[in-house]
Amino acid sequence: MWWPGTLVQVSLFRALHEKDDRRMTRAKFFLIVLICSFSWYLVPGYLFTTLSSISWVCWIFSKSVTAQQIGSGLKGLGLGALTLDWIVVASFLLGPLISPFFAIVNVFVGYVLIIYIAIPIAYWGLDLYNASRFPIFSSHLFIAQGQEYNIKEIVNDKFEIDLAKYEEQGRINLSMFFALSYGFGFATIASTLTHVALFYGREIYDRYRASYKGKEDIHTRLMKNYKDIPYWWFYILLAATFVALLVLCIFLNDQVQMPWWGLLFAGAMAFVFTLPISIITATTNQTPGLNIITEYVMGLIYPGRPIANVCFKTYGYMSMAQAVSFLNDFKLGHYMKIPPRSMFIVQFIGTVLAGTINLAVAWWLLNSIENICQDDLLPVDSPWTCPGDRVFFDASVIWGLVGPKRIFGSLGNYPAMNWFFVGGALGPVIVWLLHKTFPKQSWIPLINLPVLLGTTGMMPAATPLNYNSWIIVGTIFNFFIFRYRKQWWQRYNYILSAALDAGVAFMAILLYFSVGMENRSLTWWGTDGEHCELATCPTAMGIVVEGCPVN
Repeated sequence: MWWPGTLVQVSLFRALHEKDDRRMTRAKFFLIVLICSFSWYLVPGYLFTTLSSISWVCWIFSKSVTAQQIGSGLKGLGLGALTLDWIVVASFLLGPLISPFFAIVNVFVGYVLIIYIAIPIAYWGLDLYNASRFPIFSSHLFIAQGQEYNIKEIVNDKFEIDLAKYEEQGRINLSMFFALSYGFGFATIASTLTHVALFYGREIYDRYRASYKGKEDIHTRLMKNYKDIPYWWFYILLAATFVALLVLCIFLNDQVQMPWWGLLFAGAMAFVFTLPISIITATTNQTPGLNIITEYVMGLIYPGRPIANVCFKTYGYMSMAQAVSFLNDFKLGHYMKIPPRSMFIVQFIGTVLAGTINLAVAWWLLNSIENICQDDLLPVDSPWTCPGDRVFFDASVIWGLVGPKRIFGSLGNYPAMNWFFVGGALGPVIVWLLHKTFPKQSWIPLINLPVLLGTTGMMPAATPLNYNSWIIVGTIFNFFIFRYRKQWWQRYNYILSAALDAGVAFMAILLYFSVGMENRSLTWWGTDGEHCELATCPTAMGIVVEGCPVN
């Protein structure tokens, strides 16, 4: 398990600290790329923001709803959509220069299967669930007539569902992509367990035994020079955290809604899934999400309480995600020979600082930016649309407020999506049997269904534009340059990724404090969004939506 995400940082630290006698040292290369990245981001970040989403199909077919649904990189299927903005390339799937090429291929196959085969057939071919009444790609919720669902109307003063108001508005409807993304999310969770059990089960067992009496690799032998972390450090931290959360659930139950047993259940789910998901991350740099299954389970057990569902997801999914991040950081320390106790202390301090600062900044933004996260009230080029938070909110409505039974169960429109659990569980079995039947075919075990099926796990909030650019850049560097300029790739690839990230980050901060805080913006065609206004329109006959033509 090599954890590809750590290699960028390892390369950067080596470039900054090791002596290099070559004319183009890695430190010099890093500085040059950082300056170029810093300078260039001024263009797509402020002067010409349309370059962030070059949806040229929309420019050609400015009056066609279907063409804009196909060509929009942000609100449609993104066919032909490109970007010249590194943030768009690397923001959701992490750096494309980091992921191994077999993982990129799995993402590409899954992306094509879902975006360019499954969705067009379901939307235009079959009109599943009256899909043409709604946008093809959206995380919003809708009534049967195509207008957005009024969530406020079905919430009472205790932040619980008002069933009478819900019956009055009717069932919640999802866009075709949003519905299918949940189906493939179900398949991803199921396939993660069977894939890891079949392809890594023996390795897990052997490594468990080797941890007691087996041989050690060179990194482990060198790390033996340091004192290990006492187990009681972890136990005390776990006990303190658990007691604090238990107090929250018992004495502030009116606010968090979640009972004490939910905390235990969430911790148990995180414990079960941490190992298999860590293995997927360590080998592919892609992390399947646990958010859907935690939301689903709590929604079945404790429906009608959105805040309880959000809390359960946070304790179940985010604790697992933080555990994976913790392991990733310790792998970095393993490679760099940092004392484990120092890593633990820095992690603890960093977590406290980050949590405090993030909360303070979020509170400040909510109170200082008008209409933040309300994309229908913000300018088209506004950076404050909060796509991830929008999905988080809609998920709390789907799984917590309304509950899965009224959407994916017998009282909803999408019960057939539950069959994806079965397909996801059986998929790795088929791949494993093919591998055993044709052991000489080395490409078969590279089929990673948790990555392939979970390709669109970040969508929404990610868009086809993010995937187009990520796949193209990743293929260029991790296939063509790796194959034909391998020495250059080995020396500079990870340094390039780190420098591009750093340059964009510094310019983004500068832009915010220089023009963003004062709300100074340019107004011309190149800062007026991607020019795909009709991409969110329905195509069904007689559906009336503001700003859209009526068919």
